[in-house]
Amino acid sequence: MADSKVVYTLSQVAQHRKKQDCWVVINGRVLNVTEFLETHPGGDDVLLEVAGKDATKEFQDVGHSKEATALLGKYQVGILQGASGLDDARATAAEEAVNRTTKDMPAFVIKEEGWRAALPGFLELAVPLTAAATFFGYTYLNRVAS
Repeated sequence: MADSKVVYTLSQVAQHRKKQDCWVVINGRVLNVTEFLETHPGGDDVLLEVAGKDATKEFQDVGHSKEATALLGKYQVGILQGASGLDDARATAAEEAVNRTTKDMPAFVIKEEGWRAALPGFLELAVPLTAAATFFGYTYLNRVAS
């Protein structure tokens, strides 16, 4: 976490809305989420849509977990000018708890591309259907033959 006492205006944040330099504001916190774009479970498009803006409403509408909320501190680079109601002590304690428990544990879905990503889902469907078709085909043919 960078110096979270640096104060930014919304116009300063608005200058950081590219994939190579992506900032958002959530609950009055200015976050540099450039490194998080690749690992965001919802994909980088979700963050790029709100890049350079106050994304508090969008963040709350999705219903993020406590762990996701605590993770905000990792990407915080400052606070938004005029922001009020930041409970730094409680937020810092929650962030430290998450960092202790998830330090060595991957916390995000890894995006896989291509046929290897689709294979498990296909097999979950194809194997039971093949087994059922084989069973019913076998029983049908035995009844017709007798």
